[in-house]
Amino acid sequence: MAHHTLRSGYTDLVERLNRFPQGAPPSEVLYHILELLFGEHEAKLVARLPIRPFNVEKAARRWKTTIPDAQRVLDELASRAILLDVDGTYCLPPPMAGFFEFSMMRLRSDVDQKLLAQLFYQYLNIEEDFVKQLFGDGMTHPGRAYVQESALPAEDGLHVLDYERATHVIDSATHIGVGMCYCRHKMQHLGRACDAPMEICMTFNFTAASLTKHGFARSVTAGECRGLLETAYDRNLVQFGENVQRQVSFICNCCGCCCEAMIAQRRFSVLHPIHTTNYLPVVAEETCNGCGKCVNACPVGAMTLVSANNPHHPKMKKAALDEDRCLGCGVCVRVCSHAGMRLQSRKERVVTPVNGTHRAVLMAIERGKLQNLIFDNHALTSHRAMAAILGVICKLPPARQIMASEQMRSKYLVALINRLT
Repeated sequence: MAHHTLRSGYTDLVERLNRFPQGAPPSEVLYHILELLFGEHEAKLVARLPIRPFNVEKAARRWKTTIPDAQRVLDELASRAILLDVDGTYCLPPPMAGFFEFSMMRLRSDVDQKLLAQLFYQYLNIEEDFVKQLFGDGMTHPGRAYVQESALPAEDGLHVLDYERATHVIDSATHIGVGMCYCRHKMQHLGRACDAPMEICMTFNFTAASLTKHGFARSVTAGECRGLLETAYDRNLVQFGENVQRQVSFICNCCGCCCEAMIAQRRFSVLHPIHTTNYLPVVAEETCNGCGKCVNACPVGAMTLVSANNPHHPKMKKAALDEDRCLGCGVCVRVCSHAGMRLQSRKERVVTPVNGTHRAVLMAIERGKLQNLIFDNHALTSHRAMAAILGVICKLPPARQIMASEQMRSKYLVALINRLT
């Protein structure tokens, strides 16, 4: 393929994806994925769409076509979960968590899902650029872990906020959808899937409304979703969801063997790819018998067995925690049958962005892409010029960049979020 020498709709689409804080580094594998999901003309059209949510009138203006023609294209893209749409508002989600995953959330005959799974595995698990950029760039990341609520102590010792509870996300959602786990579905095509439940990927609010509308997820009640959450707890699956306090769009129930987030945490733990909970497990050495249940249950390899240094029992082991790798999910606490572990608060609380716009702005500042959120119409010469100027500012040497970032984080951030929302 001559993607690097011949400009095409796919090249335009890759450039568009990389204007968003969560980009997709170019590679031959990425182009092959996009060719399976988009026609070339569709790719050219999607490349012109705004980063922020839009309506059919704006799409028609960008595409220089009629509103009925634009509506037909938008509806077709939404029917394949390329776009999300609710009540006349559309948006192009990032590749992850977004249209990469949506493409595998149900069985389909219109795309070769086995080939797609192989390409996803190559792009995410063999090539490292995408995962490192997604989970490693900047201080703000797309996803966070949730604490397993049954692992929290009954006594009043820990301060647990509503947004830290998966049950609160479920109970406060306007729409709830459940679909096929992208990660395990992908691994199934590769012959590597575990036996964890497949139909357990939870989506909420705007995302759930769109995915259930087009059959990529089935609509469920809060009660049924809570039941699935209990199933996930029983299978020692970790809850990994959108890194926001309000209007959470997804919670995945992750195993350590198939799920991309858990694999990234093990491979790149030094980059802290997943925002942890506000809790850490503590080993009670007086009761830990070194059974190893916590080690087997931990999906990221944060628990190990070390010598108990007991002179009377030289072979005796005890559990030990690697705090830098730990997600604070509490799975290890739940599986301990000897009261050998408990959760305690971290020394410093983890900061969670208020909503998706807040997170996007923080990520854009950290990655030098703020200009793309502010000047969103690259078809206009004025927007391209201003974006280029701000892009230079965002890429200043470290000391000046920090100053600019701090200014944007404080004085202008609230006003900017209000403009982008």
